[in-house]
Amino acid sequence: MTPPRISVVVPSYNQARWLGIALRSIVRQRYPELELIVIDGGSTDGSQDIIRDLEAHIAYWVSEPDGGQVHGLIKGFARATGDILCWINSDDLMLAGSMREAANYLLEHPEAGAVYGDTIWIDEDGRTLKGQREIDFDRNLWLHTHNYVPGMSMYWRRSVFEQVGGLDPRYDLAMDADLWLRISQVSRIGHVRQFWSGMRYYPEQKNRRLRAKSNAEDEMIRAGYWGRDRPPLHGARRAVAKGIRVFRRLATRSYDWQNGPLPAFLE
Repeated sequence: MTPPRISVVVPSYNQARWLGIALRSIVRQRYPELELIVIDGGSTDGSQDIIRDLEAHIAYWVSEPDGGQVHGLIKGFARATGDILCWINSDDLMLAGSMREAANYLLEHPEAGAVYGDTIWIDEDGRTLKGQREIDFDRNLWLHTHNYVPGMSMYWRRSVFEQVGGLDPRYDLAMDADLWLRISQVSRIGHVRQFWSGMRYYPEQKNRRLRAKSNAEDEMIRAGYWGRDRPPLHGARRAVAKGIRVFRRLATRSYDWQNGPLPAFLE
């Protein structure tokens, strides 16, 4: 049976230092039905040369000024033809076998509209900082805590993406959190306890630099879900939700990888 096509969109802007690593980590999946789409925002650091070096593996790429990451993603997904969609930022990377595992899960679980794996934190030079396993998706916990789903390890069905209206261009940082929440309202989100990605953690990282804006966007999402008024005793519920999440993570030994060696990277 022919495996489902997976469209991977890679948005990038002036990330030449890591772009090649990210793209090769996707290509080296050797997934037979891969559609790789690269949307560069008009980089000035030689990123285009890196993309050209891998052009034989890329279905479509463009380098032109855009409105930022979310607009680049929207542009990329408009080009995508896959049955399954995902994106990975150009400073992150995929781990071996993740695409096949995601595709197999969605084939075996037709009731699931999306699935995510876990992630490994890596530093600027690719050294492992820690392996982090997350808990299963729980919309109520998300609403009362924060977005704990590693976006670079998330795959979802095109049909569900279209059903919920795709990405919301209002969000520069929390577009993934908003998408997961909307998907969870129409379909189940699965979780596979395997490391599927490496997330780069460094001082200039976008979400670290713009933490206040990210938090503000999370609050916008909650307001859209709850309406104008927060539920009664929100503060108390938030504290309880944090406690539940910590307990579940401790129960599954998820703060650090403790059951064996960390998987090797592709570089």
